[in-house]
Amino acid sequence: MALIGLGYAGFGSDALDDWRQFGTGLVGLQAVERGNNLLAFRMDDRKQRIVIDRALGNGTRFFGWEVADAAALDALAAKLEAAGVAVTSETQALADARRVRRLISFSDPGGNRLEAFYGAEIDDMPFKPGRNISGFRTGPLGLGHAVLTVENIEPMMAFYMNVLGFGLSDYITKPFKAYFFHVNARHHSLALIETGKSGMHHLMVELFSLDDVGQAYDIAQVEERVGVTLGRHTNDFMTSFYCKSPSSFMIECGWGGREIDVPNWQPVEMFDGPSLWGHDRVWLSAEDRKIASDMRMNAAREGKRAPVQVMQGNFKLMEGTCPWWDGVRQG
Repeated sequence: MALIGLGYAGFGSDALDDWRQFGTGLVGLQAVERGNNLLAFRMDDRKQRIVIDRALGNGTRFFGWEVADAAALDALAAKLEAAGVAVTSETQALADARRVRRLISFSDPGGNRLEAFYGAEIDDMPFKPGRNISGFRTGPLGLGHAVLTVENIEPMMAFYMNVLGFGLSDYITKPFKAYFFHVNARHHSLALIETGKSGMHHLMVELFSLDDVGQAYDIAQVEERVGVTLGRHTNDFMTSFYCKSPSSFMIECGWGGREIDVPNWQPVEMFDGPSLWGHDRVWLSAEDRKIASDMRMNAAREGKRAPVQVMQGNFKLMEGTCPWWDGVRQG
């Protein structure tokens, strides 16, 4: 697989002050000033992961997909051109602005600007979060995941899977049609939701601590930014909420996402809906919101559960035994 992760994302917006406050004070990103028109955010040791560019029009977006090295980038460019996709070898000036060694650009069938790169720059200074958080889960899993709304999912699926080499993780058809794709052990780095129009739905960042997410949720409630309530997903097991960014899309703040065994993974249709509990989606139509609620109520009646995904040192086993719970575990 040529692509190894979602390396960075960028968005056009003239609301730099709002983005600065939102990114640091709610999400916990580190703001890096890049002049009057550009605001960058750090999440880890890399020089930047998210870019807000005043010079781009509102609603403009680009996504930087990482490859291992120059040979992988050349191979990807050749594969794209063989598939009839126009590829631009970008200037060193743009590579410097993206804080990478080299990049190419192209578009998906929905018109989204995609960039592929290698050689992301590492900052000499340690990451300093904008608020008191434990940090973000990135590394080999990439920035997080991006979710796009699309007019027609089939041509987009064909492009991302057959040309770019994404693997299908799973999919749902109710209360809306959504497909989830992976390029590494993160359950999905990209998802597509068929809505009849092309757009940006949300960008997910994963925090190390559940308390980081809960405290962000408190801040989002005070600032009236909650777009989807706190809940837990059925497929990637992420506990999260979605907050309204200063642009026309949401940021999902999550914790506890699962990793998948990529070589042996088999995609399935998910019939229990997108969430085990919570995640009331105010953006849905009244009819689809009722369907989603009914699916969560059914999950509650059937006792649908999933194991919690924890890291070493981020949990403590409780003392005592529970005969009822032991029975549940034993089936």
